[in-house]
Amino acid sequence: MSVALIGKVVWVLGIVAWYAIRYPSERRARRTRVVSDRRSTTEAVGLSAALLGLAFVPGFYVATGKPEAADYTAHLWAVILGAILFCMAMWVFRRTHKTLGRNWSISLQIREKHELISHGPYALVRHPMYTSFLLMALGQAFLLANWVVGLAGVIGFAVLFFLRVDKEERMMLEIFGPEYRAYMDRTKRIIPYIY
Repeated sequence: MSVALIGKVVWVLGIVAWYAIRYPSERRARRTRVVSDRRSTTEAVGLSAALLGLAFVPGFYVATGKPEAADYTAHLWAVILGAILFCMAMWVFRRTHKTLGRNWSISLQIREKHELISHGPYALVRHPMYTSFLLMALGQAFLLANWVVGLAGVIGFAVLFFLRVDKEERMMLEIFGPEYRAYMDRTKRIIPYIY
């Protein structure tokens, strides 16, 4: 098995793990009443960009090998690093879903009896879900030896993050007020102690 193929297999396994983690939360969310919905066209664009960059573009590449003109030589060290990053992403992703419980939502929504979560991964960063997507994007760039696919993940993450995080924080400030402001003062956004 070639190094490039190992990277593709690891990426596919990571995406299967991602869906296996996400699915129970999606099912539970359908049963919990939404009391405030802030979905918008901008949010839909961000979610679509992330899905395109982190799933569709790499999935097409894994299935077809295109665009092959953007391929470069796959190295074992890069695939190992990509696998580590992807595993870290899935660990953070799972912890985030587990910690959020019934508060989880794919979009900007407040659920009935919504609580401010500040423990688990939320003790280190305000948006660990975005942390997991950043780790996924970086892992993808190392796992799949193709410039277009590597950039697609990073760009998809960046579009989602920059279109959505400010709105998400404004919504949390409206709902939780000074409690969220104090939480913002003691945590970083997505990278512990840095940003």
